[in-house]
Amino acid sequence: MTIIWSGLALGAVYALVAIGYNIVFLSQKTFNFAQAALMMLGAFIAYVGIAVWSLTWWIVAIIAAVVVGGVAALEERVAIRPVKDMHNLLVTTLGASIIMEGVAQLIWGGEPHRVPFFLGDEVLDVLGGRVYPVEIALIVLVVLLVLALTQYAKRSLTGIALMGMSEDREAAQLRGVNVRRLAFWAFVFTGVLAGFLGVFVGPKTYAVATLGAALAIKGFVVLAIGGFGSLWGVLAGGLIVGLTEALASRYIGADVANLSVFVILIVILMVKPTGLFTRRKERVV
Repeated sequence: MTIIWSGLALGAVYALVAIGYNIVFLSQKTFNFAQAALMMLGAFIAYVGIAVWSLTWWIVAIIAAVVVGGVAALEERVAIRPVKDMHNLLVTTLGASIIMEGVAQLIWGGEPHRVPFFLGDEVLDVLGGRVYPVEIALIVLVVLLVLALTQYAKRSLTGIALMGMSEDREAAQLRGVNVRRLAFWAFVFTGVLAGFLGVFVGPKTYAVATLGAALAIKGFVVLAIGGFGSLWGVLAGGLIVGLTEALASRYIGADVANLSVFVILIVILMVKPTGLFTRRKERVV
């Protein structure tokens, strides 16, 4: 159970990155590979606010959300909006991620920094396994976030408009949806979310400049397994990737843990190329 708790928490971190991928994918039909780097910035702000300045965690979370949301807005203006070809956006967002990691390394160095968790670091015994409070918080948080976003997409006008954009941008424009503005604010929201999550992710992963690169690929794998555009698929993908990595590290070896994750990815995509929770759509031409 200790290994299972650790795997679930690790999968929750990957799933939180994949949620940001999903929101940008729904609004712009592309991927923001800097999403994990935005979360890395949130972790560093959490480190400075909590460990260095000794501020209350919720004040730090608000500061991180505002700052990282501003960085995401700048990224959208500079690296997203001027680019006309959607395929080139993958390159520009990857470049933005590299810039963020470089700036973080210049400011804080390459060593990992411990981020204290506001609920403490005392090990708990839960269902026969030993687990840290931050790991339970991450698992609960990702489930609540998926539930909240799913209900928001179904019940709010903005959520319905966003889902309409994901299906057909031109039809959404004809219905009066300002697709450019909505896509911009969806992008900014992923930055705000990444900054806020820094106070939860930082205590699990530590604040380190290479965190973005480590999380970016695993978040994409989670999204590919669950299915692009599916929030419930994010939960399933995070569960599979986290448990696979934790169990493989324990029983096979840490050297083949990443290999095991990609083997699972290939097997799932061979059986269901669109992902576990996405159906293949047919269009009349």
